[in-house]
Amino acid sequence: MKPANNPHSISLAVIGAGVRGLGYARRAAAQGARITAVADPHPETRTIFAAEFGLAPEFVFDETAALLRSDRLADAVVISSPDACHAEQAVLATRQGYAVLLEKPMALNEEDCERIIEAVEHAGVVFAVAHVLRYTPYTQMLKELLSTERIGTIVSVQHLEPVGWWHQAHSYVRGNWRREDESGPMLLTKSCHDLDWLMWVMDEVPAKVSSFGSLRHFTPESKPSSATDMCVTCPVEQSCAYSAKKLYLSCLGDPVREYWPLSMVTRDTTREGVLAALTESPYGRCVYACDNDVVDHQVVSLEFPSGATASFTMTAFTPLTHRKTRIFGTRGCLEGDGNVVRLHDFVTDQTEEYRVDDSHPGASAADGHGGGDDALVAAFLHAVTSGDTSVLTSDARTSLAGHQVVWAAEKARTSGTVVSLAAPVETAGTAPHA
Repeated sequence: MKPANNPHSISLAVIGAGVRGLGYARRAAAQGARITAVADPHPETRTIFAAEFGLAPEFVFDETAALLRSDRLADAVVISSPDACHAEQAVLATRQGYAVLLEKPMALNEEDCERIIEAVEHAGVVFAVAHVLRYTPYTQMLKELLSTERIGTIVSVQHLEPVGWWHQAHSYVRGNWRREDESGPMLLTKSCHDLDWLMWVMDEVPAKVSSFGSLRHFTPESKPSSATDMCVTCPVEQSCAYSAKKLYLSCLGDPVREYWPLSMVTRDTTREGVLAALTESPYGRCVYACDNDVVDHQVVSLEFPSGATASFTMTAFTPLTHRKTRIFGTRGCLEGDGNVVRLHDFVTDQTEEYRVDDSHPGASAADGHGGGDDALVAAFLHAVTSGDTSVLTSDARTSLAGHQVVWAAEKARTSGTVVSLAAPVETAGTAPHA
């Protein structure tokens, strides 16, 4: 099946019909694509997905291999399955000639990333990892300001990812990404977005990296003496910042929060349904009585070949809001918060403010990554339609370079050392910069 010339007739199959897969499918459909097939191991999830997009039973699969080994059912495939599945599915999809939009992380180790790259380059298909922060209107505005050299040469950067206290509890203490052996380290599963973004802003790949961080709070030692293992029976639940009852009941009546995070717990959007789900669901567990082991705070320090430096902080202990960044240059500096950039010009000693239009889709931090999800889908669909991959701001090797920084940072954190990175490999047709 050749990619359609008409953007409104591009067909898309989805592997993994959970929150991310469904979100990409809805965005693609809203932009004119046809959703033609789905694979998901969970009967309720794939049934709901199939009903929404009007899929006949023969295009609904409980095994991904069955979808990918049949005749091609679409021009492109979105892979938003569990992280450990990415490599096998991406390799098989590219060998079948599908264009691929792959949810981050690309894979859990370098060997699997290399397998994906080899398959993509051999097949010559359109491929992108979902580094959505690159595509936000905010990032586009920031990059344009930097390109004017208003602040001169970048010397150092501070970047903060405020995960959000309840998001940490939902996803990284109770949820699917709580354990390294089941998904990966926090820096890979959550923050490969940010290290990729820093490299893109700096237009350099780091030469050296160090890192510190740990699981500081969500441990049995922090559990109140009178707390029980489940929030629905806990006598101190009302005074706990991480109460599952408080979090999930507060979602009721809010369509955005009923979609996420509540749908991860239950599709019964009544008080009784939520409480019943929390009685037995892993999402009803006390945050101090889970089997989690990923860090809840981490700092990464980067030195680039140019001599510039950057620091990245990931922390659970914040509201869930946009990333915060300070960039310090030789002629000025700027601060950004995902919506507004304030630039101070050293020559004039004046501060100017630039603001993103917040009317675009997915403007909030919790819904669509500040518009990045919509813009990424649009770029991917355009690339598949036209064959013009210049609208995609990173390729497979760029994604690998960012992941290599993550693995180096984890090595530095666990060994207490400074880790040097090899210069990135440049091949024909790939960009030399991040």
